[in-house]
Amino acid sequence: MAKDNQHRHLNLDRPWREIAHEIIFEADTFWGKFFDVGLLWAILISVIIVMLESVKEFATDYGVLISIAEWTFTVLFTSEYLLRIYTSPKPQRYIFSFYGIIDLLSILPTYLALVLSGTQFLLIIRILRLLRVFRVLKLVRYSTESEALAKAMYNSRMKITVFLGAVVSAAVILGTLMYIIETPEAGFTSIPKSIYWAIVTLTTVGYGDIAPQTVTGQFLASFIMIIGYGVIAVPTGIVSAEFAHAKAEVSNHNPEDVKNKSIKHCPPKKFSGFYLKDTFK
Repeated sequence: MAKDNQHRHLNLDRPWREIAHEIIFEADTFWGKFFDVGLLWAILISVIIVMLESVKEFATDYGVLISIAEWTFTVLFTSEYLLRIYTSPKPQRYIFSFYGIIDLLSILPTYLALVLSGTQFLLIIRILRLLRVFRVLKLVRYSTESEALAKAMYNSRMKITVFLGAVVSAAVILGTLMYIIETPEAGFTSIPKSIYWAIVTLTTVGYGDIAPQTVTGQFLASFIMIIGYGVIAVPTGIVSAEFAHAKAEVSNHNPEDVKNKSIKHCPPKKFSGFYLKDTFK
């Protein structure tokens, strides 16, 4: 019980830098979790404000308020970023970490907007900071799943690269064939534009801005559309197989999962030639 209270309450008999570090980087204390939850809400609200700024009606009617809100959040996040650097035992480790880079990128667009117009919309990258919710709420299971997914993507990188290379080659060949078959009046004015059409058709997107007019062109387009379904299925199968394998590996390295698995699959013990569970029937 004393140990739980130690995690929930701050020890104020320390230098303020240590206290600030515990509040900012840890979520075991009340004030640490309060800080993280408040930060998550601030991030969410700032992202909503950036999206509202892109709406013409809001930008016209509430442009000044939006600008004030953006600068308020930017100053807040800048102060938080500097505090993280100052209170971190190893500042360089934080600066070049994933969260450190995201924290920096989430405040730069506002300052860049003073020189380059429109860059303030890059503030939408702040939504990546919401990934801290996994640490705040201690969603270890989700962290394990994300680790397995990242490992699956990494393990399947070579297969996906070869597959994408084959798709690009097919798009170039099919687009060139369509350029030869169709006329410029149908929209196939060049090989690059025909390749664009082949990619759009192969991925089953089908914008409809360019369409074949001849029977041969329509037959080729139908063939590409059918191939497109296979194009979608192949990478899904590759990643799914790797994900199942990676998930099994991650679970085997997780002591809690191994414990649960061993309990789940533990056979009932025998007693005098009979199963214990049968003696109570």
